Amino acid sequence: MSDPIRHLYVHVPFCGRRCSYCDFSIAVRKEVPATEFSTSVIGELKRRSDRGQLANLETVYFGGGTPSKLGGAGVAGLLAGLRAAGVVFGEGAGTPAFGVGSIAGSGTEVTIEVNPEDLTQEAAEAWLAAGVNRLSLGVQSFSPEALTWMHRTHSAGQAHEAVRVARAAGFSNLSIDLIYAVPSRVHRSWDDDLTAAIELNPEHLSVYGLTIEPRTPLGKWTARGAELPQTDDRAADEFLEGHERLTSAGFEHYEVSSYAKPGRRSRHNSAYWRRVPYLGLGPSAHSYDGQSRRWNIAALAAWEQAVAAGVDPVAGTEQLTAEQNAAEELYLALRADTGARLSGADLVAARSWVAAGWATEESGLVRLRAEGWLRLDALVGALSR
Repeated sequence: MSDPIRHLYVHVPFCGRRCSYCDFSIAVRKEVPATEFSTSVIGELKRRSDRGQLANLETVYFGGGTPSKLGGAGVAGLLAGLRAAGVVFGEGAGTPAFGVGSIAGSGTEVTIEVNPEDLTQEAAEAWLAAGVNRLSLGVQSFSPEALTWMHRTHSAGQAHEAVRVARAAGFSNLSIDLIYAVPSRVHRSWDDDLTAAIELNPEHLSVYGLTIEPRTPLGKWTARGAELPQTDDRAADEFLEGHERLTSAGFEHYEVSSYAKPGRRSRHNSAYWRRVPYLGLGPSAHSYDGQSRRWNIAALAAWEQAVAAGVDPVAGTEQLTAEQNAAEELYLALRADTGARLSGADLVAARSWVAAGWATEESGLVRLRAEGWLRLDALVGALSR
């Protein structure tokens, strides 16, 4: 790669328990080997040919899994190791609204995904001092029954306490995850969850529809008839209710699953939707250089063994064709509020969406409304490119 990389993702696989819906690469551990894991991440970075291009990073994102399982010292050690290995945090790359932690003058958005039960005052202060300036809290629901059904390891009370602790420590950029379309038999009020989230006043919300993956506990329950998925109509109603409630509360619905207060959009995720090159480190992590993708070995032990042996832990690569690039660019543009420029037969088709109330169009720039995002796959699939 010749262009500098401005975005870094690190996959931290450790979890206390697998959630009922999760099909990510995770490693359930009672004791998390934070130092050993950090050594492996830095080892992968050092053998990657593109590591020298990690200058003036705009974003760093620790995802998982549960990165907060590394603890305060573990995250601080990993960030220190990245800097020592040559990763340069961007000077002035962002805006003051995101905070700067202890990285003097840095505009880098540094996010860590956090389970509420891990957010102690000590950990929060250590993360902030190390340069983390954005927390993504995996709340998912405030309903005790829903949390139990999801196999979450925190309570609703811990979610509220996590926000209090984060604010007290000095974090001014918080995101909360919520899941809608939970099966009807789970006694959970989506309206109550939205109310609770709004009252916590986060800067950002990620709102996901529950999906059923075959190899998950939920997938197995569904396959044997022990669980019934939410109906499409009810899932659509909850999506639209979320849109109405959150936009009325001052959030911008800027991508299918993403809401932000003005100026607080996720810069890291926005880079994905703009198809900007990024580097991924850790088991199962993906990277993209603008023309091709690669993904790492998913299993933690196999990934660690490859890194320790000095072998590239890549599991696969894909060179994108011109047609694939065009299709992906169109899809990602339409799933965000930036929209896509259309012409010819595609523009004619899009104007029928406008007539149906699913989109807006101005001089060929088409933006989907919430009602259009419900039909995103079908609408994009009907276009000629």
